[in-house]
Amino acid sequence: MPEIIINGPSGRIEARYSHSKTPNAPLALILHPFPDRGGTMNHKIPYTLYQTFVAQGFSTLRFNFRGVGMSQGIYDKGEGELSDAAAALDWMQALNINAPYVWIAGYNFGAWIGMQLLMRRPEIKGFVSVCPPANEIDFSFLAPCPQSGLIIQGNKDNIVPEPAVSKLVEKLNAQKGISVDYRVIDGANHFYNEHTDMLSEHVHDYLNMRGVGVKPVALQGLLAKPEEAPAEKAARKKKAA
Repeated sequence: MPEIIINGPSGRIEARYSHSKTPNAPLALILHPFPDRGGTMNHKIPYTLYQTFVAQGFSTLRFNFRGVGMSQGIYDKGEGELSDAAAALDWMQALNINAPYVWIAGYNFGAWIGMQLLMRRPEIKGFVSVCPPANEIDFSFLAPCPQSGLIIQGNKDNIVPEPAVSKLVEKLNAQKGISVDYRVIDGANHFYNEHTDMLSEHVHDYLNMRGVGVKPVALQGLLAKPEEAPAEKAARKKKAA
């Protein structure tokens, strides 16, 4: 996982990059939480997302937004950070000119920045958003959302309440041609204490389902089978009788 320095719009961007062993592999860009609240690329959630995409065969990059770690500049409340993300993606694409597509994944603030970049870069073909801060940031710019993706939320999150994220998902799924897979992790708080393996499992499961990456990743069996709907259960029992 070599350290990378990228020339960004505000100076140096500190990054970590893992190049896929498979030629012409797809790309993944990982975005960290609020810089002004202690978020860095080494936070356990973006690190988990990074490792998950690496295991799926993506060439994967994570980086520190301006003013974080060794990255130059100061926090810009989202506008400058979006420019940082675009510069990081430009760097990765210049290194991988034959990459077939890009995925973007972000946590909290990073989910918001990722969704904005999704609106601007048609080469991004899917997204993973963990705890998008729908309770404090307006996501109405996703009109329409250009790609389907995965949103993950914990039902014990007291920083980004689950109902706010559920409402966002409902609005996105009402759009024509868009399917957002919404997965709520039971017992998970905002920091996914003791739930990072489950988080990674859900992402692998979704990427496998979409058929993206170099090859499917075997699951660890952590995901519970979906609960059978009452009508389906009644029909099955009637048929069995």
